[in-house]
Amino acid sequence: MRVAHLALWLILSLWSVASAQSRLEERHVLEGTSGRVLRILSTADLDVFAPYLAAFAAENPAIGLDYSVVSSADLERMIREGAGYDLALSSAMDLQFQLANDGFALRYQSEATQALPDWARWRGLIFAFTAEPAVVVIARNAVADLTIPTTRRDLISLLRDHPDRFEGRVGTYDVRESGLGYLFATQDARATEAYWRLSEVMGRLDPKLYCCSGAMVDDLSSGDLVLAYNVLGSYARERLAREGSDDLVVVEMQDFANVMLRTAIVPRQAGAPDLAGRFIDHLVEIGLRPDPAHWPLPPLSGIGNAAAPSFGPIRLGPGLMVNLDWLNRRNFFRAWENSIRQTVDAAP
Repeated sequence: MRVAHLALWLILSLWSVASAQSRLEERHVLEGTSGRVLRILSTADLDVFAPYLAAFAAENPAIGLDYSVVSSADLERMIREGAGYDLALSSAMDLQFQLANDGFALRYQSEATQALPDWARWRGLIFAFTAEPAVVVIARNAVADLTIPTTRRDLISLLRDHPDRFEGRVGTYDVRESGLGYLFATQDARATEAYWRLSEVMGRLDPKLYCCSGAMVDDLSSGDLVLAYNVLGSYARERLAREGSDDLVVVEMQDFANVMLRTAIVPRQAGAPDLAGRFIDHLVEIGLRPDPAHWPLPPLSGIGNAAAPSFGPIRLGPGLMVNLDWLNRRNFFRAWENSIRQTVDAAP
C-alpha cells in the first residue's frame, strides 16, 4: 500500500510540474555564482522586463534568476496550487489582492516598502512598483482624415460612423481569459455607462479578442489590427520606441483613465523569501524614481494626484474582490458576451 501511495504521489507531482511548465509563455534564466536562485513568476513580457532583471543581476552577481512569464489567470492558479516560485509579479491587481487576502502571501517589510505611499501597499503583503494607464492605440492610416477620439463617446462615434475602416480589425481583451482585461472592463463599467455602448459597437465589428497587451501590440504593428482598446500604455510605447515607428497613435482617454498598479507578492511557499524581498526593494526603488529615465515601465510617481477621480490608480483594497465573486463574474461575463460577442455560447 505504501508503494502504491508513493507511486501515486510521484505521478501527481510529475503531472503538476508538467502542467505548470505547459502554461509558461516565456522563460529566461540568468546564472549566478553562488548556486542560490530566485524563481520569479510574472505576467510582464520579457521584452519589457529584461532591463530590471539585468540591473538586479549586475548588483547581485551571486544570485541566479529564473524568470517565467504566464497569463495573470494562470499566475493566480499556479500560486494557489503551490507552484515553487519565490516571487509573483502581476498586472491583475484584484487577483493579487485576493491571493494576499486569502493567506497565500508572506509578509515583508523594509525601508524601501515603507517609503511607498499608502495606496501602493497593503498590510506588508502586496506592493506596487509601477502605475500604468490603459490606453487606446490607433493606426494613423485608419484615422488620417478624421479626428482622433479623446473620450469613449468620441470612440463610439468613430467606430459607429466608419465601420468599413474597422470591421474585423478592432482588438480588446477576452475578459474570460485575461485577469487584467476583466479588471479593466469591470472598472470601466463601474465608471461609465458608455462602456456597454462601446462594447456593443465593437461587437458589431467582429472584434478580435486577446489574452494580453503584447499580442494586441504585435497585431497592431503587423497591420492585422487598426485599433486596440484598453492596451497597457507601457507596452505600446515600448514597442513604438524600439521600432522607431510613428504609424500608431497612443491615446489616453480624457473622460477617465484606468491606472493599473503592477504588484508583487511573496508566495507563502517561497523557498527564498529573503531573495524575493531583495528583488521587491529593487523594483520599488526604481518605481519611486522621480522620472521615467530609461526604464520601460512607468514609475509610481508618474500618476500625479492619486485622488484625482478621472486619472488615478485603481485602489488596493477589499473593494477589488467584489467583482471576483462567482455570481458577479458570471453575470458580468453574460452581459459582456451579449454585447461584445453577441453570438457566442453561454458563459462558462
